[in-house]
Amino acid sequence: MENLSNNYFNGKTILLTGGAGFIGSSLTKRLLSFGSKVISVDNFISGRKENLVDLLDSNLVSKVENLTFIQADVSQPVVNYLPENVHLDLVLHFASPASPPRYQAKPVETYLVNSIATHYLLDFLINNNPDARFLFAGTSEVYGDPLEHPQKESYWGNVNPNGERSCYDESKRLGETICGVFSRSFRMDTRIVRIFNTYGPNMDPADGRVIPNLITQALKDQPFTIYGNGSQTRSYCYIDDLCEFILRFAAKEGLAGETINIGNPDEFSIIDTAKIISKLVLGHESEINIENKTLPSDDPTRRQPDISKAKTLLEFEPQVNFEAGLKLTIEYFRNLI
Repeated sequence: MENLSNNYFNGKTILLTGGAGFIGSSLTKRLLSFGSKVISVDNFISGRKENLVDLLDSNLVSKVENLTFIQADVSQPVVNYLPENVHLDLVLHFASPASPPRYQAKPVETYLVNSIATHYLLDFLINNNPDARFLFAGTSEVYGDPLEHPQKESYWGNVNPNGERSCYDESKRLGETICGVFSRSFRMDTRIVRIFNTYGPNMDPADGRVIPNLITQALKDQPFTIYGNGSQTRSYCYIDDLCEFILRFAAKEGLAGETINIGNPDEFSIIDTAKIISKLVLGHESEINIENKTLPSDDPTRRQPDISKAKTLLEFEPQVNFEAGLKLTIEYFRNLI
């Protein structure tokens, strides 16, 4: 899709929840460049003010045209935080902790923002802006520890409904259910992206996920923390590619009710991820210093998206290879550590 700024987003009013998060802040900047009017909402449970430092002053007042920032919890009814008489063209619901340490530390807040907040947002739209589009940030975690590999959208998953990760996994699944109800019963234009592992600048070094952990340890010349034997796999998508998938999906006509995997299907073991980061930071990958820890409960052993549907419907596939994206991410982290 060409000329997104002239096609759909220019002049549109967009509510973006989780606007100070890793993905949300990247989307905010892209949308503003397309001429959108962005209402960004975040309560900073996992979002960071640093991600919007070039857009907001110290009092969270916008320094740029077409951006309104609201510090609020979107698990409350929308009328509690949204300005009166606002007309929305699109809602991007990206508010939620996404790393296991963060959502396990805030389990109630996590399951509320993915479930009740989704309901509140859609209920608001149906009563105020029924023609608006709604895009829900789903996750590859709905597949759990998958028995199907790679994972297609048709796979129903293998999730522990009462495990340590379930506050996130199951609430994201419920969020999808809510989107489906509003789509089928009320003819709302709801869309779901299932996001696979994403990395890039603006990630929090203390995020707790594999790439921030390993890059931080390499830059500090510390042993790499490897959970289990490191044979478990992940597929990493650079943030710019992920945002392109999301915006194409949000903008394209005729995709109401669709669920699409987005990510990069290139698959790496955790131990190979550590070796690549060691090569880029320390100049070697053959001998790496490892500290093994017990594999966390319900940690997926394999994770790889089938993006055939995304490639067909969105006419896009990832452009940034893993090492090129890592170099940019490492430089961002190097300036913070």
